[in-house]
Amino acid sequence: MSAESIAAPAVLATNLSKWFGEFQALKGVNLEVRRGERIVICGPSGSGKSTLIRCMNGLEEFQQGSMKVAGIILNSDAARSRARLKVGMVFQQFNLFPHLSVMDNLCLAPVKVRKLKREEAEQRAAELLRRMGLAGQQRKFPGQLSGGQQQRVAIARALCMRPEIMLFDEPTSALDPEMVQEVLEVMVELARGGMTMLCVSHEMTFARQVADRVLFMDAGEILEDAPPEQFFDNPQSARLQTFLGQLHR
Repeated sequence: MSAESIAAPAVLATNLSKWFGEFQALKGVNLEVRRGERIVICGPSGSGKSTLIRCMNGLEEFQQGSMKVAGIILNSDAARSRARLKVGMVFQQFNLFPHLSVMDNLCLAPVKVRKLKREEAEQRAAELLRRMGLAGQQRKFPGQLSGGQQQRVAIARALCMRPEIMLFDEPTSALDPEMVQEVLEVMVELARGGMTMLCVSHEMTFARQVADRVLFMDAGEILEDAPPEQFFDNPQSARLQTFLGQLHR
């Protein structure tokens, strides 16, 4: 990677607007994320959080503005496909292939898309499973694993593609409370390793622990963008003050 590409933002959204029919989900969003930054995005349901990161991964098309991700301007289907090779995404629902083993889930994309040799893909997958605390689980099928284990497999699967940026869309919201911590611990380790991360989450302890910046979205706009200390201890907008007050009830 050249010095110029390292210095360039990992994500740059400029005046980004997105509609679903008559409903405007994003309203002129501007956001710059530097390489290695950890961003947590929070806000009420329907505020545009998930739509924003889905636009980053090319899963949603926007109608106005521009989006540049990992040096690629997302202005065509071909560009969105190229960007997906550099961006990993983990969803609320684990989206694992139920008919494939854990190992096959991890190796499918590196072999089919990256054209990696199966042996090399398996070595990469085995190391990631070890890091995720899942050594010895590679022959199991998703249905044989707990929710927390499945989400850690989903994170390992995304990392198998060696992404430059990781996106998380409320990765713990579908988990039982006792399984949340094991997934968050994996994400904390990723953050400490310097991965560029954007995470939609209501896990405020996680945001305080790992985020460089916390964003608050409401009605399709970013209303607040601040370091965790300022975000939580000195919120500027009345809307964020109300939101944080509701979380602490």
